[in-house]
Amino acid sequence: MIENPIKRRPTRKIRVGSVYVGGDAPISIQSMTNTETCDVDATVAQIQRCVDVGADIMRVSVPSMEAAEAFGEIRKRVQIPLVADIHFDYKIALRVADLGVDCLRINPGNIGSEAKIREVVAAAKHNDISMRIGVNAGSLEKDLQKKYGEPTGEALLESALRHIDILDRLNFHEYKISVKASNVFLTMDAYRLLSKQIDNPLHLGVTEAGIYRTGTVKSAIALGGLLMEGIGDTMRISLAAEPEDEIKIGFDILKSLGLRSNGINFIACPSCSRQEFNVIKVMQSLEERLEDIRTPMDVSVIGCKVNGPGEAKESDIGVVGASPRSLVYRNGEKSHLVDTNQLVDEIETMVRQRVKELEEAKSKEIIRSSS
Repeated sequence: MIENPIKRRPTRKIRVGSVYVGGDAPISIQSMTNTETCDVDATVAQIQRCVDVGADIMRVSVPSMEAAEAFGEIRKRVQIPLVADIHFDYKIALRVADLGVDCLRINPGNIGSEAKIREVVAAAKHNDISMRIGVNAGSLEKDLQKKYGEPTGEALLESALRHIDILDRLNFHEYKISVKASNVFLTMDAYRLLSKQIDNPLHLGVTEAGIYRTGTVKSAIALGGLLMEGIGDTMRISLAAEPEDEIKIGFDILKSLGLRSNGINFIACPSCSRQEFNVIKVMQSLEERLEDIRTPMDVSVIGCKVNGPGEAKESDIGVVGASPRSLVYRNGEKSHLVDTNQLVDEIETMVRQRVKELEEAKSKEIIRSSS
């Protein structure tokens, strides 16, 4: 097994509710609701769908005082840490601070006088709330647009440092920061520059990445590249898609880099004329049936005996395709034959049994440790 070469950049650790960000904390995955915040039921339901697929943190837009009151109701009904997305009106920040927000997504330079900023910082300190500074290429300050002519990594860095300076002068250090762009290279350049300037945790993202397929590709390239360099402590995949899809893709990126496990890591062949069963159809069924599994596990599904045995020997559960019966491996060892038409049912049964075994073993270990 090749040792993972990724060494994460040392950063200070902050807290977003019950989730730590930075330092040695796992890279957290978050998304943002796209429901009308004042529709409390719809927003809570969407948050819960994201929780069900593993979300660590959720962000909610709070554009008005009416939305702030709705946010308070949402806060009562969900357990996951919540970030309030606020622009311009500092009074909204003060209100959600009283209503139980865990983090404020706010740019200090955009909410008015320093007296107003001081009030927000004081409320954050009093309520043990962290902040996220969010710099976007599409909303750079006018003087920076004029100075640089177009969004550049240096322009995003200068904007970020302006906001950071405000918080530093107010002796507030519990913040993370993002410098997002819709362009892959600009995004990567900005984060690389910023990572050399501060030790606060970085929130990664390609903003307005696009629709599901193209946005996924852009995010995987930019965020994957940064993560391989050790840059990044939390992340959002910004897609024109459902928030729960953003969570799934985020975990897929982290799993592919060996940075975090969440559910099943499927190893499946692309299928060819050697396949002894319809690999694509089997995989679609398995992904749908086993979406609820959060236990880390490698499952290989290979349609023929050319690459099948090698992959199966490295997996918790593996299938080597043959007709009329396929060979099933368990923990790298040959286990039994199964009717190829029953593969989906058999793999699901084995996965759920494996989850049960791992949970029982974990419980026994906890009991032994406490006795």
